[in-house]
Order: sequence, then structure tokens, then C-alpha cells
Amino acid sequence: MENPSSYFGLRLFTVAAMVLLLSAGHLQLTGAQTRCDPVQISWCLQSIVSNLPPTAECCQKLKAQEPCLCRETGDPTFGGYLGLPGAKTVCNACNVAFPYCH
Repeated sequence: MENPSSYFGLRLFTVAAMVLLLSAGHLQLTGAQTRCDPVQISWCLQSIVSNLPPTAECCQKLKAQEPCLCRETGDPTFGGYLGLPGAKTVCNACNVAFPYCH
């Protein structure tokens, strides 16, 4: 017959290990969501340059990049689009704070 206290300890260790692993996974996802990626702005280029309403995908990608927009204005590939008048319109339509960068 097995010792009941060792069985309880093993279960407690397993639960603690699972909680730790799940917490680490959540932290990685959170970090990935806020990673700056100027390519994500490309989802909104059509709306920025042609005055079309932004798509749901555009707004989702732009919202994810909101903390990075000032930094992304310096990106040589997509940053210039943030200086166009349509960028402010798209930001407003997507409920994203337009970057006023210094």
C-alpha cells in the first residue's frame, strides 16, 4: 500500500508545476502582443492612402501597435504612411490614439 502523504505531495507538486508553466505561457503571449512590428501597419495602407473605411483586421492590427506608433513613424518602409492625412482618419475610425511624436 502506498503512503497517502507522498501521493498528496506528488499531486501538489504537479498542480504547482502546471500553474507555473501556464503563467509563463501567459507572460510570453502578453509580451508577443505588445512587440512592435511596423509591417502590421500594412493592413491599413489601403485605407490610409485611398480614404476607404478601415477593415476590422486593420483596426485590430493598428490597435495592437498603438504603443509603438511613435517609434514606427521612423520606419523607412511604413512609417511615412503615418504622416499622411489618412492615417489620422484611420486612427480615429479604429479608436486608436494618433501618435503625436516629438
